[in-house]
Amino acid sequence: MKTDKSLYRIAITQIKGVGVMHARTLMQVIGDEETIFKEDVRKLEAIPRISRRLINEIRDPAVLKRAEKELEFVEENKLRLLFFTDEGYPQRLTQCIDAPLLLYAKGNADFNHQKTISVIGTRNSTRYGEDFCKEFIQELSERIPGIQVISGLAYGIDICAHRASLKHNLSTVAVLAHGLDRIYPQTHRQTAIDMLQHGALLTEFSSNTNPDKHNFIKRNRIVAGMADAVIVIESGEKGGSLTTADIANSYYREVFALPGRIRDKMSIGCNRLISGNKAILFQSFNEFVSHMGWEPEEKQPITAQQKLFTNLSEEEVLVVEKLRKVGSMHVNTLTIELNIPVSELFMTLLELEVKNIVTSLPGGMYCLV
Repeated sequence: MKTDKSLYRIAITQIKGVGVMHARTLMQVIGDEETIFKEDVRKLEAIPRISRRLINEIRDPAVLKRAEKELEFVEENKLRLLFFTDEGYPQRLTQCIDAPLLLYAKGNADFNHQKTISVIGTRNSTRYGEDFCKEFIQELSERIPGIQVISGLAYGIDICAHRASLKHNLSTVAVLAHGLDRIYPQTHRQTAIDMLQHGALLTEFSSNTNPDKHNFIKRNRIVAGMADAVIVIESGEKGGSLTTADIANSYYREVFALPGRIRDKMSIGCNRLISGNKAILFQSFNEFVSHMGWEPEEKQPITAQQKLFTNLSEEEVLVVEKLRKVGSMHVNTLTIELNIPVSELFMTLLELEVKNIVTSLPGGMYCLV
């Protein structure tokens, strides 16, 4: 959403030497993106970890000039700006400490679907991986038609996932490692255009940003953070998919990997994720749905134990009321729905388990006893 703060929101990301953590500190202390550029220098100097050099960068007139140019690009191309405080910002990312402050989006997708997965894999995919990807997404469309599929528009598994999603009318989002003034690789341009009607292109990078190697690593944290589960279909011994899987684990996301024969080069990474307990063995679609707690459930009657609301904190009551309405819910969805940091939510859930009010299920799901 474009607001009167758009110029300053873009400008924060244009300050040399100010990364995500510095920018978050500025926002927390000052509280307003416009004020950051108008605040008294002495107040800026009092902010922890904000050096005089950074203050000079903030006050550099070139910052706002770059932001003005980028805002023109945004308006000319009818892009959406998603600031981390906006309702339309991917709420799953708000629980990730290194999530970008600002995202640029093209397309009409809602980035807060109730169920979201990331499908990733090697650029050098095989027939085995591509066939599985197509079959998996077809089954998703039949069993969970409201799910959103995220990937990176790269060769191999990524583009296979996007095209299969479009074929089966699933919302699909491509997270890019460059600005929205280009499409990389160029051969996927038509697919990217098709996605605008039933999905979106998303990036944290401003225009004129090249798809450099380090940008793909930054891109991968968004792919991991936006999803409830990450599915690694194929990977060699090294590759970006393995990095994404590691990031997903650090974000408390579920990670699944498709196993392959031990001599298949494009299955080495997946097999190692599974053997190293960094990913769950993907055996069947039914097991995946069951592990995620996405099976249709009948609402259970309220038990006597659940009626005992004595000595429950405000957060505990919120959790109980939410679970009472939906039956069961994944911890990542709970943290978004209730706007409670995931670290605090885990403590609340533990207290409710001790009180025999809530029980944990496989796959990070919780329900009332």
